[in-house]
Amino acid sequence: MKNDIHREITPLRENDCFLVFDRQRHGFNFPIHFHPEYEINFIVNAEGARRFVGDHIGQLGDMELVMVGPNLYHGWENYKNDINKKLHEITIQFPRDLFSDSFLDKNILKPIRELFHNARRGILFSDETTRIAESKLDRISKKQGFDSFMELQSLLYDLAISRDQQLLANMAFQRQSDFHNSEKIEVIYNYVKDNYWKKLMLEEAAGLVNMPIVSFSRLIKQRTGKSFVDFVNEIRIGYATRWLIESNKSISEICFECGFNNISNFNRIFKKRQDCTPSEFRMNFSGTKNVF
Repeated sequence: MKNDIHREITPLRENDCFLVFDRQRHGFNFPIHFHPEYEINFIVNAEGARRFVGDHIGQLGDMELVMVGPNLYHGWENYKNDINKKLHEITIQFPRDLFSDSFLDKNILKPIRELFHNARRGILFSDETTRIAESKLDRISKKQGFDSFMELQSLLYDLAISRDQQLLANMAFQRQSDFHNSEKIEVIYNYVKDNYWKKLMLEEAAGLVNMPIVSFSRLIKQRTGKSFVDFVNEIRIGYATRWLIESNKSISEICFECGFNNISNFNRIFKKRQDCTPSEFRMNFSGTKNVF
C-alpha cells in the first residue's frame, strides 16, 4: 500500500455522462483514494483480497459489487487472494450532477434517490444482486452512446430496489448528514456530532426535540435501528476511526477525546463494531495517514 490516500483525478470531462473501465489484471496496485464522482465497482475472481470503504475493512468472496458515494475513501488491495489468477473488474464512475435534484425528487425515482444517499456510506450488494447485475454491467461496457446510458439507468434502479444491501462505513464517517428523512433525527445527529466528547444524557437529547423519553427512544430505534447509547457510540467510533487513519494521536488520546470514559470500554465497543481492536485497525490502515 502507498504512503497516503490519493485524491484521484478521474478522466471525466465537464460534458461527459459517465465512464466505464472493463479490465482484467493480476492483483490490485492502486492505493486507497477518493474522488467527487459516484463509483460502482464489480470484481470477479479475487477471493481473499481486502476491501476498504471509509472506516470499513472487509474480505472479498468470489465476486462482489460495491457502490461508493462522493469523496468516500475506498480501495482494494492484495491480501489473501492469489495474484497469479486473473481477476475481472468493471468500474463505472459518474458525476454527482448527472441526475439533478429536481429530477430525483420525482416520486418514481425515490429508490434511486435513496440509493445515492446510502452510497455516501458505501453499499455492498448481495451475491444474488451481484450475479443479476453482471450481465447488465457487461452490456453497459459493450454498448455505445445513449443505449449505454439507458442501461446505466436500468442498473441503478435494479440496485436501488435490491434486497440485503449492506452499508459499509460508519454513519459518522460520511461527510454529510445521513438523516434527511427525519428533521428530529437530524437535530439529534447534529447535537451528538457537536458534543460527542461530552457525557450525553438521554433526557437532554429528548428535550431538544420536545419528546418524552419513551417516544424519543422509540423514534431513535425506528430510524436508526439502535438505542440512543449505541447511536452515540457509533458516531464516536466514526470519529475514532478517522483519527486512527489520519492522525498520529495515541489510542488513549483518541479514546478520551471521543468521549469514552476508559480504554477497556473503548476497546470493547470498537471491537464489537469493527471486528478488530483499535491497534489492529490502525495496523490495517498502516501508511494511509494523509489526505491530499
